[in-house]
Amino acid sequence: MTAFSLEPAQTAWCAELRDLAARRLRPLADRGEPGHVNRALVAELGRLGLLSRLFTSGALDLCLMRESLARACTEAETALALQGLGAHPVHAHGTETQRARWIPRVSDGSAVAAFALSEPGAGSDAAALALAADPDGTGGWRLTGDKCWISNAPEADLYTVFARTGPGAGARGVTAFLVPADRPGLTGTPLDMLSPHPIGALRFDAVPVTADDLLGEPGHGFRVAMDTLNLFRPSVGAFAVGMAQAALDAALGHTADREAFGGRLADLQAVSHQVAEMAVRTEAARLMVYAAAAAHDAGDPDVPRRAAMAKLLATETAQYVVDRSVQLHGARALRRGHLLEHLYREVRAPRVYEGASEVQRGIIAKELYKSLEDR
Repeated sequence: MTAFSLEPAQTAWCAELRDLAARRLRPLADRGEPGHVNRALVAELGRLGLLSRLFTSGALDLCLMRESLARACTEAETALALQGLGAHPVHAHGTETQRARWIPRVSDGSAVAAFALSEPGAGSDAAALALAADPDGTGGWRLTGDKCWISNAPEADLYTVFARTGPGAGARGVTAFLVPADRPGLTGTPLDMLSPHPIGALRFDAVPVTADDLLGEPGHGFRVAMDTLNLFRPSVGAFAVGMAQAALDAALGHTADREAFGGRLADLQAVSHQVAEMAVRTEAARLMVYAAAAAHDAGDPDVPRRAAMAKLLATETAQYVVDRSVQLHGARALRRGHLLEHLYREVRAPRVYEGASEVQRGIIAKELYKSLEDR
């Protein structure tokens, strides 16, 4: 890939993914029950080989998958992304035994993964987490506390859990654990959220974990979390770009066909200029997402800044483009079941999860001033 375009093979693969999403994934998504894991959809993602690509591809491929799926089936995109987010720490930091047990099952869709970082008092401020991992006297720990706003909870089969094993606040002393859902003392409650997939709270009542459940080294859990988020933040932007493109496509089709005021809506300069602005912003966000993903794959040192920029611009852009498309469609876009009604509900959350827009601005500013000091 150059800075300006994809290779022909990549473009063809994206088109193939959009076709698969429309033909094979969209019908399964429509049959799913909102607020619950759609296991049939997850299994189909496995049969298509898309889940296994989460663990063999780089950040750019992940972005292309998420953008392409989002244009035709946001539910499939989210199911794929949550498998990757929950299991990437196992793939990247787990032991051979952990990977052998879980990665094949996540890849074929028979096991559902979740990333359990946020807490009631530690959302955007992830370093403030308080879930306690107390030594049990035998070389293991007992997890006690709560997690909240966890996607796929309480229906996941395995959780990547971040807990505090050391004293003090901040990033130091945080350890990552792989916790199967059937561990004694682990319970969950679904939350009634504006999302098609489950989001829940988890309660840890002296849940036992041992050295065999560690992901990475004790006290290095925040590094595991940030490694995962730096990979997935650009692809959150790709999800947003896919939604923006779907909304732009809808606006183009509607304004080209809709007759009003003695002609087509597209013939009104006020309308055509809005569509042009939507297209410019969408393409700018897409290029920033691709650039951030390419930087990650190249091992560039400024990945945190680029990833934050990509997520910020793309998610804010998607919100704008979807809103403009709704305005151009009028009341029909607000009818339950309309594509834009669906996108309007879906597009809001990415500006909050995996670091709210304000957090991304903070990361960007921190990295900019850090680079100034390093000169």
